[in-house]
Amino acid sequence: MNSSVVSKVKIKQLSPYIPKHFVIVLVISFVLLIVCVFASLVLGSRMVGLNAVLDGLFHQGIDSYEANIVRKRISRTVFSLFCGAALGVSGALMQAVTRNPIADPSILGVNTGASLFVVCGIAFLNISSANQYIWLALAGAAITAAFVFGIGSMGRSGATPIKLVLAGAAISAALSSLVIAIMIPRSHVMDQFRFWQVGSVGSATWDGIATFSPFLIIGILIAIITAPALNALVLGDDVATGLGVRTGILRLVAAFGAVLLCGAATALAGPIGFVGLLSTHVMRLILGPDLRFVIPMSAISGAIILSLSDISGRLLGSPGELEVGVVTAFIGAPLLIILAMRLKVSAL
Repeated sequence: MNSSVVSKVKIKQLSPYIPKHFVIVLVISFVLLIVCVFASLVLGSRMVGLNAVLDGLFHQGIDSYEANIVRKRISRTVFSLFCGAALGVSGALMQAVTRNPIADPSILGVNTGASLFVVCGIAFLNISSANQYIWLALAGAAITAAFVFGIGSMGRSGATPIKLVLAGAAISAALSSLVIAIMIPRSHVMDQFRFWQVGSVGSATWDGIATFSPFLIIGILIAIITAPALNALVLGDDVATGLGVRTGILRLVAAFGAVLLCGAATALAGPIGFVGLLSTHVMRLILGPDLRFVIPMSAISGAIILSLSDISGRLLGSPGELEVGVVTAFIGAPLLIILAMRLKVSAL
């Protein structure tokens, strides 16, 4: 490769350039995040007032019905923010590693792999705690991700975006059949698994959040550290190698971060789809392709999207609730169709 071309690309990758309107987008995103937190505490099958919110947050001695509702919603709100951030960053990492603009844990079958391992744990190992769920889901997500990438890499052209999506869809369908085959003859497994399978943040607990937090922190740190090198990877393996990037190690580390985030989120909330796809595309559309900014903003936008979806599910399903996985699928599926029709998905 021409050395002058490599030098220009290297200068561009290392430039401290901040995308236009980044500060404005950041401020607006934080305002939306605060609004989502407040709305999540107030809105639901039963509305509560500002006084009840203040009692639930700051006056632990008050034991009124509405204050207890707020306290329950606090853990739910925190978990929806954490889970949305994890899925948003995971989607950004997967899109960068595979150079596939429609990559997402749900589309590539990673969520389904996590689901299979969890249902096997429930059926054959009698697991029931968040700690046990998380390790099984991580193992399932990692094995499925490796399998999808291996299948998608077969042939002369290697791992093209279309082949990866097709491999993910095929493997996801096969694993879903296995999940059903394991559940049908075991009614106790079906009862325990069916609520988890839809994708929900309604059963969030502080113990679950504490279990999830280390995985979230490690995954986001991996994403932020690898972001500059992933910028080079998006330009192609030859350019990235010319810039001194070890593409194989980079893909492995970034994929590990993505699996860590989506596997941990799936273990506790169930297979919630399309959050990574939605959040990353919104941020890339506004800020451009630089992953140094897209990744952290995908965390914020993912948190906003999942929180809004949870609030919408509570309002639409009142007096019960519509699970958040159903809401995100309802929004995300049309977006996937539009992207498949309008984008050239040969590579990022």
